[in-house]
Amino acid sequence: MQVKARILDETAMRRALTRIAHEILERNGGAGDVVLVGIRTRGAFLAQRLGALIRRIEGVHPPVAALDVTAYRDDRDPPVDPAAARAAAMDAVDVVGRRVVLVDDVLYTGRTIRAALDAVMDRGRPAAIQLAVLVDRGHRELPIRPDYVGKNVPTSRRERVAVRVQEVDGRDEVVILAPGEG
Repeated sequence: MQVKARILDETAMRRALTRIAHEILERNGGAGDVVLVGIRTRGAFLAQRLGALIRRIEGVHPPVAALDVTAYRDDRDPPVDPAAARAAAMDAVDVVGRRVVLVDDVLYTGRTIRAALDAVMDRGRPAAIQLAVLVDRGHRELPIRPDYVGKNVPTSRRERVAVRVQEVDGRDEVVILAPGEG
């Protein structure tokens, strides 16, 4: 794996998440109605971190859920049974009438977020759904725009953005990998 560029180190990731936590609180008038839903795998860990930051800032710990969008993807063949998808997708958390903040590590084409929107809506009708991403790399295929962004990183379609988190990878960083690398 050849790293072409290091975009965020541990300190920069912490600062970006702290800023996003403050922006979520400001936009929503506090954490009272907020539910954080992290898209597995790394988005779920980022959502946990945001929840802890919000608790430290506001004194209120919003509910945090992990969401598996695999069964909702539009590129699955054969398609997954919708009832099974609903049952397995998200931790038990009430989204009805709440302000749901979807959290993901990298926003690219928008297809993962589209799947996440479907999964959340299957749980009920939230008051609003917002999107927080650590990295927005562009190249959208769907009309999806994040509300909160840690860093905008222009990339080519051939490059890969890798978000590494302590909980999975043993370190916190965001790197761009050279084309053709894994």
